[in-house]
Amino acid sequence: MKIKLSKDILLNGIHTVQNVVSPKATLPILSNILMEARDGHIKLNATDLDIGISCELPVETLEEGAITIPAKRFSDIVKELPAGDITIHAKKNNQIDIEGVNCRFKLIGLPKEEFPKFPEFKDKEVIQIDQAILKEMFRLTSFAVSHEESRYVLNGVLLEIQNDLIRVVATDGRRLAKSEKKLEKSIKKEVSVILPIKAVMEISRNLKEDGQVSFIIGVNQILFDIDGVLIATRMIEGDFPNYNQVIPKPAKNRIKMNTKDFLFSIRRANLLATPDFQAVKFEIFKDKMVISKTTPDVGESREEIPVEYAGNELVVGFNPQFLIDFLKNIDEEDIDMELLGVDKPAVMRIDDYLYLALPMRI
Repeated sequence: MKIKLSKDILLNGIHTVQNVVSPKATLPILSNILMEARDGHIKLNATDLDIGISCELPVETLEEGAITIPAKRFSDIVKELPAGDITIHAKKNNQIDIEGVNCRFKLIGLPKEEFPKFPEFKDKEVIQIDQAILKEMFRLTSFAVSHEESRYVLNGVLLEIQNDLIRVVATDGRRLAKSEKKLEKSIKKEVSVILPIKAVMEISRNLKEDGQVSFIIGVNQILFDIDGVLIATRMIEGDFPNYNQVIPKPAKNRIKMNTKDFLFSIRRANLLATPDFQAVKFEIFKDKMVISKTTPDVGESREEIPVEYAGNELVVGFNPQFLIDFLKNIDEEDIDMELLGVDKPAVMRIDDYLYLALPMRI
């Protein structure tokens, strides 16, 4: 294999695929990127066996072929090469010559035969959605995913499709985020899959503000096509909890407040939180909310913000990070919060988006 291409194009391609490469891969081949050159293009592949990612770059193909090359070392070398064209030549003994302007490196690769094959998805229904919409749905939900290994089924987001409705849900058992959107075209079968959070982050990183993303669902894998960048991921097996059971009916009395006022006051209270004393106290009156935090051996804070509220006075505690994660991701100037009691969840609804957080003892 022998190819020639610009440094910038190659570096962008490496950055696209190298995120899934594990620095602590158990198999040496998984620390490598597969390069395949043919027909004026080079295909870059990387995988950790759970997620595979592939992209194509335009090159001058001097000799077709394929080789795998250590991802981290390759990336570091290309990053430091002078601007201009780079020639890469893979020889029969798996030696790889990387030549830039007045600069040359030699690396030892591994044969392509050892590299896991990218999964194939044939004769499957293609589902399409605007990239910006899916990016927003993941942004509004993925922060609520559980990171406890014991709750493996919650270590990802639920993706559901029914006719022309797409829904993304995430929960860690103490909070829940749900986003729904309409598809331009109905699909024939119902879909319910759980995507690992690492795959969601990688997909989100590649999604843009325009264009469409296509995805195909296989037996135990799902393939996303984002402007030619292919991301295939295994799905998490298991049954996602029935989230509808924990969502209360809309409340009549809601607490209305300025989103930024609410966010910044919680952030300030959170400055005094410790792992053993997380809860922030919220006292809700007709025209104000008092947000306070008292932590033994640390200190205390108290702050008032104006609100509109017609219900009974309440005193309740919440994990401040649960509210911060939600508030910093929304664009609304004002927010309505439903609160039915000290042992009931706080619920925020914005059009086709819902966020729910359980209270804490104070």
